[in-house]
Amino acid sequence: MRNISNILHFRYDVQTFKGDVFGGLTATVVGLPVALAFGVASGLGAVAGIYGAIAVGFFAAVFGGTKSQISGPTGPMAVAMAAIVTLAGPNNLGEAFAIVIFAGIIQILLGVLKIGRFVAYTPYSVISGFMSGIGVIIIILQVLPFIGAKGASGGPVGAIRAWPDAFTSFGVSAAIIAAVTLAVGALWPQRLNRYLPSTLAAMIAGTLLGVLWLTDAPVIGNVPSGLPSIQFPQIESDFIVKAIQPAIIIALLGSIDSLLTSLIADSMTRTRHNPNKELIGQGIGNTVAGFIGGLPGAGATLGTVVNLRAGGTTQISGVIRAAILLALVLGVGRYVENIPLAALAGILIKVGWDIIDWRFITRIHRVQREHLIVMVITMTLTVFLDLVTAVAIGLIAAGMATARQLEGLELDSVVSVPILDRVFFQGFKAARSMDVFAARVGLVSLRGSFTVSSSGRLITTLSEDIREHEIVILDFTDTVYIDDSAALVVEQMIDVALTLDTHCILVGIGGVPEAALRALNTIDAVPEEHIVDKVDDAKIIALEMLGLDVTPESGGAIETPTLEPTTNPDATL
Repeated sequence: MRNISNILHFRYDVQTFKGDVFGGLTATVVGLPVALAFGVASGLGAVAGIYGAIAVGFFAAVFGGTKSQISGPTGPMAVAMAAIVTLAGPNNLGEAFAIVIFAGIIQILLGVLKIGRFVAYTPYSVISGFMSGIGVIIIILQVLPFIGAKGASGGPVGAIRAWPDAFTSFGVSAAIIAAVTLAVGALWPQRLNRYLPSTLAAMIAGTLLGVLWLTDAPVIGNVPSGLPSIQFPQIESDFIVKAIQPAIIIALLGSIDSLLTSLIADSMTRTRHNPNKELIGQGIGNTVAGFIGGLPGAGATLGTVVNLRAGGTTQISGVIRAAILLALVLGVGRYVENIPLAALAGILIKVGWDIIDWRFITRIHRVQREHLIVMVITMTLTVFLDLVTAVAIGLIAAGMATARQLEGLELDSVVSVPILDRVFFQGFKAARSMDVFAARVGLVSLRGSFTVSSSGRLITTLSEDIREHEIVILDFTDTVYIDDSAALVVEQMIDVALTLDTHCILVGIGGVPEAALRALNTIDAVPEEHIVDKVDDAKIIALEMLGLDVTPESGGAIETPTLEPTTNPDATL
């Protein structure tokens, strides 16, 4: 009965269906102008944007792992695809679509290999820099069509170089259309969005200007209508090698974009998505998009948000949106041919502006310096180099910044102190005859976690402490985690001690730390009889090493001194 109740826990009723219908309709109205604009911006044409919205939107909804997500062409995917189309050339789009197919297959493999959950570990400073860079790229690329000039090759740098010549032949009509479109999109009242989304209102305003008055502005032109035909690109062996890198770029961008949107959907619905299933759905959608000549896509934040706000809660809303777009594409060609390119430029500049992470930028004076540097590096490389390199270097920089912060935290958890013999061996008869000021035993207590972040300074500082003692006890009782770098540091400490004729005793090794130390054979130089569970056991071994009496005081208790970090900077790390 419990299994049956779990299966019937979610009931799809009329009210849910009604919400999905409204959600799908609203997402279609909002997404259609953006799909057209991204299709044109990518160099594949307006219809490629619609085909991509249909393919990715449908298959990601059916096979994906985020119930309410709307998928389709996005800014990062359009920017990446524009670079690929430029390299392939307008007469060789088959290779460009083959790259899309490869990217979809890579996404499916990422999902099958369960790599999706690792995207959640991407630092926000990298995400912010990447998304802001994408927004800047979109704005830079749309300046030329904004003033009626032809697009330039070479990405953002090529577009900037083309600006001086373009402004000498300034297109007044195009600029007016673009400016009006941008103004309508930016200033459209929020209360009217539920009746007419700002993107659609902006496109209508710009199109009416171009059709009724400023007819000399460049337009989209011929757009084929009807069902897309399946295309099997001719693939040669040498092309596969060349296609791997751009395919990985598309796959990674689509994966990051989709899973970030999934996190936004989770925060709005109080649910949890399945990241690996989501990647499989997105991969299937992009693979199909490549076969039908569509623009690759990902989870669309804007479409997902408006879908949820309109009542869409299940995958049905995404299916409905794809079905509506499919119905439109059968006869939409003749209606979009006269849309001015400047109107699409105005819409995309607004989209680019919204993609820029203003929430982070407006708080930039409060952000830690390391995070600010990571954000600026990622954004700069995104704009002026390439997207994957930007994310890769951003992740490296973020990892270094995090390691720098962890270094201090980890070193603060290390206690390295000399202990007076009489204090340490209290409770043994031998303590009576010991020198009052002798401290032949040093105790190093490693507490918490230790990683590559602190390993460098750890060996440098502890090596100096080890020199001062005849015996050093390494206490792992409170150690939670040790990575391979820290494990090798332990081996170095033992080697330093043996070189200085200092005996080593290991205490409290177990669990994850023991597994790490023994896997790398880092404690092989220490005899097994010198590896004990408690500090009290280490005391007896230390007395034997010093050739002293190990007999306890009669009736006395053997006490282990409590170690707390001291204010002495030479004793505490």
